[in-house]
Amino acid sequence: MLSAARHLSRRLPAAGARGQIRSMGHAQSFHINTPDNTPETYFDFTDENYQRVYKILSKYPANYKQSGIIPLLDLAQRQHGGWLPVAAMDKVAQIVEVDPARVYEVASFYTMFNRTKVGKYFIQLCGTTPCMICGSEDIKKTIEKHLGIKNGETTKDGMFTLLEVECLGACANAPMIQLNDDYYECLTPKTTVALLEACKAGNPPAMGKWGSLPMNGQVSCEGPLGKTSLFEAPSPPKIDVERFKDGKVDPASVKAHMAY
Repeated sequence: MLSAARHLSRRLPAAGARGQIRSMGHAQSFHINTPDNTPETYFDFTDENYQRVYKILSKYPANYKQSGIIPLLDLAQRQHGGWLPVAAMDKVAQIVEVDPARVYEVASFYTMFNRTKVGKYFIQLCGTTPCMICGSEDIKKTIEKHLGIKNGETTKDGMFTLLEVECLGACANAPMIQLNDDYYECLTPKTTVALLEACKAGNPPAMGKWGSLPMNGQVSCEGPLGKTSLFEAPSPPKIDVERFKDGKVDPASVKAHMAY
């Protein structure tokens, strides 16, 4: 035990050592009661959402209702303003007929589920390598300064929550954030402030035609010259539709038959 502790101490930075430290936000793996989040807090799906519940469950055999845990948790989270109280997890467990612990396991495993309250606009800032080298630290500082919060915090008016996360898969358009369900990409400090102000006014910019919005005016992942290739759908290889009509294939020409 002592040797292990000594080994660990050699790997840890000395107290007061300087250097950049990334603080990735994360949720606790356990539940803590708060006034608005106890097992006794009331939660139930709306009549409209119960129709969605039935539609989700109809996709699975009756003895595999638990397969619907993830979409049902997502539905509950959307109904409850972007976060999941423990009462909502209990309701999902009741619907799919499993022990609540089975639902807690899912909700605490996937970072898409927020088990504590978040703001109306939940900002997930990508801080992984491509975004970092393209300026995500500047974007984080801009957000923190403009909103008066730090990573993992929510503004006093409940409007914004900021959380630095790992890769969101939009590396080509770094730096970027996920704002609720939407991706805003190719950010600069100036466009970040403009985005935040648009959200404050209740009018966040609409997504582009490909489901995201680069904030520098480009379309999706097109470069500064715009689209330079694939101006039309490529033609498929020509295949003889009768190539197997006799049920025989010459091994020597199998690649030709398979259109390789």
